[in-house]
Amino acid sequence: MVQHFLPGWPDIPVILRRSARARRISLRVSRLDGRVTLTLPKGVREKEGLAFVAEKADWVRTQLAGREEPVQVGIGAEVLLEGRLLRVVPGEGRQVRVLGGEIAVPGDPERVGARVQGFLKEQARARLVAASDRYADRLGRAYTRVTLRDTRSRWGSCSSRGALMYSWRLIMAPASVLEYVAGHEVAHLAEMNHGPQFWRLVEEIHGPYDAPRRWLRDNGETLHRYRFAD
Repeated sequence: MVQHFLPGWPDIPVILRRSARARRISLRVSRLDGRVTLTLPKGVREKEGLAFVAEKADWVRTQLAGREEPVQVGIGAEVLLEGRLLRVVPGEGRQVRVLGGEIAVPGDPERVGARVQGFLKEQARARLVAASDRYADRLGRAYTRVTLRDTRSRWGSCSSRGALMYSWRLIMAPASVLEYVAGHEVAHLAEMNHGPQFWRLVEEIHGPYDAPRRWLRDNGETLHRYRFAD
């Protein structure tokens, strides 16, 4: 990857990458960190790509101006759980608890972010294992294990050995989105591709998936706004 700059006030860094799979010039502004990425297909000159960026300068600056700021999770902040915003408040006892529209966190205030993250991961594992079991039963295939990670490039994966991986941040999305991703990855146990038969399997074991798939495409990056440690 090569870095260029879109001139203006201020100058905006632009990462240029080439892709043998790209069929056209594309320009992306990440809502997560504001990174601007220009992707060029094989054979397209760098000069042509930079001219494309210059034409889209107003659009780039508008996208950056509208980007949501990160949320540092602590007392008084709001965090998502299954699509619901919960306010983080001090708690009693030893366990993190959801009480109405609040998530009560006991203990050291400096550890609140880490404890909320741990709670969300526990909830994610329980929901994702249950969903994976249900869809695997419907498919008639077995997976080998479930792993949770904090991935930015994908929400889930299925290896050729039947190992399922999910982003734990799916627990912050509406429940239907988590269910869709689980159904999607389990379907790969039978079809390791995204051909017509694969999508038929997703619909067979999960049901209609257009709405949660669209939600993830349009809103998925917002789940990465939340920071749980300094």
